[in-house]
Amino acid sequence: MSILAYDLGAGSGRAIIGRLTDNRIVTQEIHRFTNQPVKVGDRLHWDILRLYHEIQQGLIIAKQEHMLPESIGIDSWAVDYGLIGRHGELLGNPYHYRDWHTHGVMEKVQDHLSKRAIFEATGIQFLSFNTIYQLAALRQSDSPLLSEAERFLMIPDLLRYFMTGEMINEFTNATTTQLFNVRQGDWDRKLLSSIGIPASWFHKPVQPGSSAGRIRSSLMVDLGIPAIPVTAVAEHDTASAVVAVPALSGSFAYLSCGTWSLMGTEVKQPIIHEQAMKWNFTNEGGAYGTYRLLKNIMGLWIFQELKREAEREGHHYSFEQWIHHAQQAPAFAALIDPDDVLFLHAGDMRSRIRQYCRQTGQQPPDTYGALTRCIFESLALKYRYVLELTEQLSDQTFEGLHMVGGGIQNKLLCQWSANAIGRPVWAGPAEGSAIGNLAVQWIAQGTFKDMQEARTVIRDSFPIEIYEPEQVQAWEEAYGQFLRLITVSTQ
Repeated sequence: MSILAYDLGAGSGRAIIGRLTDNRIVTQEIHRFTNQPVKVGDRLHWDILRLYHEIQQGLIIAKQEHMLPESIGIDSWAVDYGLIGRHGELLGNPYHYRDWHTHGVMEKVQDHLSKRAIFEATGIQFLSFNTIYQLAALRQSDSPLLSEAERFLMIPDLLRYFMTGEMINEFTNATTTQLFNVRQGDWDRKLLSSIGIPASWFHKPVQPGSSAGRIRSSLMVDLGIPAIPVTAVAEHDTASAVVAVPALSGSFAYLSCGTWSLMGTEVKQPIIHEQAMKWNFTNEGGAYGTYRLLKNIMGLWIFQELKREAEREGHHYSFEQWIHHAQQAPAFAALIDPDDVLFLHAGDMRSRIRQYCRQTGQQPPDTYGALTRCIFESLALKYRYVLELTEQLSDQTFEGLHMVGGGIQNKLLCQWSANAIGRPVWAGPAEGSAIGNLAVQWIAQGTFKDMQEARTVIRDSFPIEIYEPEQVQAWEEAYGQFLRLITVSTQ
């Protein structure tokens, strides 16, 4: 029998069927679709009803291919949400986290609520688009949604609600909001009150693996399908990806690589102290009593925006051509800090990279190959920087780095990451979030005993590509250059 994982990323979504054959996981992608935000006026939204339509298409295809699943799970990106009104209807399209409506709001919130108080309650890093600042922005603009809303649902919660009629908040995504008190294990009423948001909107989140209802009757009739159970998996896609890390020991470092790069380690208790706050690390909820001590890194977003810009100008290079052009460009000619605020929002990345280089006394790259090389080298060096901070905070030493997610298809980045950290990179599986989603469903069914058994089966089911470090001295010198650059750019 099969189960179904919906894995929604910032640029695309996929429906993946999972089966177990001879204690090996076999996956089949039955539906892939784009996830393009929609700009209306000055506001950027997610097209949430289109995403729900595509979820239905996945079920239709599963039925047509005689693969109707025993259960369904959904994972997605974090922080964004929808509000439900008194009649059970969605109040407006959810804002995209890259929308400008939160500009300056974090600083205003911190005028009356200190960073220390927020971090000690939540353990979450400070990002301008965190849910706490999105909701504070609604209050500051006196949004009419505030008087109509009765429930708060994050993106997977919302899509599950459309499918089942059950309004349930899930733990891993709830922790990313910077509104969840990790010491109390529930929403922080003091934080909610401080931004003027009713605590009644929020119900205590359920843990990954919990039952989240069944397909509602109207959808059963529309699609001609039975009342399939829906499971609340580890619904933040990074939480699902970490479930799928094929580590043999409990001490490991991971990098979930995609539009965002998320690097960290798995811990049993949140690490909440002054140094973690200073370095802007986060403690997000994980599956089965774990937390993810990690740091968000801007990731392949910068390259994706550069590529979109080139295509708008009529330069339609294949991915292989982009890689070739990067390899032909001079090494370490220019570097950036990928997490500089310049690179957060959509727009002209070529101009922004060049602006950053001028501001830091570097010769700006002038070709797409040089720009691409700059991005990939800088990411690899930032990975080393964050890996070493993670070791210090967690009091661990890692033999290498597990890379999962779609970004591992960029073999050049994987090799350069190994070069930068001076340790092996173990790359795989590529569909980490979807596989972790499936694994939690199987654990919930009793097919796997626990997460460690699931990881062992995952390791046996999917190839792991090993990248050994090369050109170590050159990369060591480049890292010194990178550290000096970060010091200059943050002064």
